[in-house]
Amino acid sequence: MDTRYLESLISVLDSGSIAAAARAGNLTAAALSLRVQALEKQLGCTLLDRSAHSVKPTPACTRLAPQMRAIVRQASALREDVEVDGLAGDFRLGAISTALTGLLPGVLEGLGNHAPRLRLRITPGDSRLLFDQLMADELDAAILVQPPFPVAKHIRCAVLRSEPLMFLSRHVTQPHEVPEQLRTQPYLRYDACSWGGQIAQRYLDDLGIEPRVSCDLDALETISILVGCGQGVALVPQWGGLQTGACQALPVDPGERFARQVVLAYSAPGRKPAVIPLLKRLAGPGARP
Repeated sequence: MDTRYLESLISVLDSGSIAAAARAGNLTAAALSLRVQALEKQLGCTLLDRSAHSVKPTPACTRLAPQMRAIVRQASALREDVEVDGLAGDFRLGAISTALTGLLPGVLEGLGNHAPRLRLRITPGDSRLLFDQLMADELDAAILVQPPFPVAKHIRCAVLRSEPLMFLSRHVTQPHEVPEQLRTQPYLRYDACSWGGQIAQRYLDDLGIEPRVSCDLDALETISILVGCGQGVALVPQWGGLQTGACQALPVDPGERFARQVVLAYSAPGRKPAVIPLLKRLAGPGARP
């Protein structure tokens, strides 16, 4: 059985379209359809329900799909094991939104220079989702906020950035004015259910402040834009891409008590252990934000 045929079928399942899967694989739709038909003949069952507008997996295909994906992963790993340095093939990396714009451009540039045969498969998401995917072995590593709980023994977390908590306001504010501003101005809350938002909430709780919450957002870039438009004030970490042209940013604490720790989380030893030290160097302290 040709694993390329399995890869083509999986591409159809992921895209929901033979045409889209064909474009992704640089094939014609007819050639990809022939691959699927060859698989159906080898397995003795129908794998796709075809209609004029879409294709859907049959029950047999849904049942077999996890095994097919495992075979493709194992075949890929077998090919990659030939590479002596371990810096080739696909590497599944999750990243929170601020890392996508603040850290990954430099990482991608560095990988292009030091590991040109390595292909990052980047999955965006919030920290909680990415951590769950890492635990489920759906990711090889993830750049996320330090989990607020003890992690499993096989999970490692290397700190990449320490981001102090900042008070954002459209107008210039003195440090002693911050508590009063938080009490009286509309507050754009960094979602307190998110791991980073819990740090900002802890700061408010320590001061006994109950702000006038106008909205909850787990989108730091959007929060800074809204503050710049005069929609309220906010508490956010000083991430690498924070733009303060339309708003003022003031640190609320000189120490690390309320800093957000952005980490590279990964399983040890992991599927590609040689990649981890390189990622730490390219995204870690001292790397270009």
